[in-house]
Amino acid sequence: MSKTEFAGMDVSCLVESYGKSEMPGQECVLPVMSKVLGYGIVAGSVFLKVPQIYVIIKNKSIQGLSVASFELEAAGFTIALAYCLFKQLPFSAYGELVFILMQSLLCVALIYHYSPKLGPFTLFKSALYCALAPSLLAGRLDANLFEALYACQHAIFFAARLPQIYQNWRTKNTGQLSFLTNFLSFAGCGVRTFTSIQENAPFSMVVGSVLGLLTNGVVCAQIMAYGSTLETPEEDPADDDKRWKVE
Repeated sequence: MSKTEFAGMDVSCLVESYGKSEMPGQECVLPVMSKVLGYGIVAGSVFLKVPQIYVIIKNKSIQGLSVASFELEAAGFTIALAYCLFKQLPFSAYGELVFILMQSLLCVALIYHYSPKLGPFTLFKSALYCALAPSLLAGRLDANLFEALYACQHAIFFAARLPQIYQNWRTKNTGQLSFLTNFLSFAGCGVRTFTSIQENAPFSMVVGSVLGLLTNGVVCAQIMAYGSTLETPEEDPADDDKRWKVE
């Protein structure tokens, strides 16, 4: 049987089953479904953080947002993308990272912009990222070091959600957090877990997707339980400076 491809997917078995008026088997459907879902995640990732970006710009406030969470998340996505490029995985297995990273960096920039003060440590972190990220994305690291970094990346993503989860729990409010962005992240991690397994991605990628599924699920549950406040608190400016200061 000749191989039939469509958008990089081998659909030979589907064509053959259709020709025989038979239902395709599981071993035929799952790989194709994995590819379709993978491309779906990539398409959806273009708008993943747009709701969060819109909320920040509209309200000109970062109330309820953990600066550390957004910074660590941007670092994690940078490492994840660099690792996938280094491994030369198919675009459907990591394409969403390209768009999510760009949006994550924009979120960090907006948080810095709307923060009352920017300390020298913030400028140092920004300069350090700009110095290291290009080399990392270009794959100019030893293979063993890439594996170690990617293993750490899972801890980074997990740690990135903890400050936000703790802050939500402490204040019993989720501030400017966008439910849509967090729900899409939760759903994307679930789909990415499936596609990673189907496309034989490294085990570490599967673990990362599962951890993302759990932590994003907790944040979504908090938003539903506590609700969000779209007004910038103005009662006590001193408290605001303490809460939103970026150092």
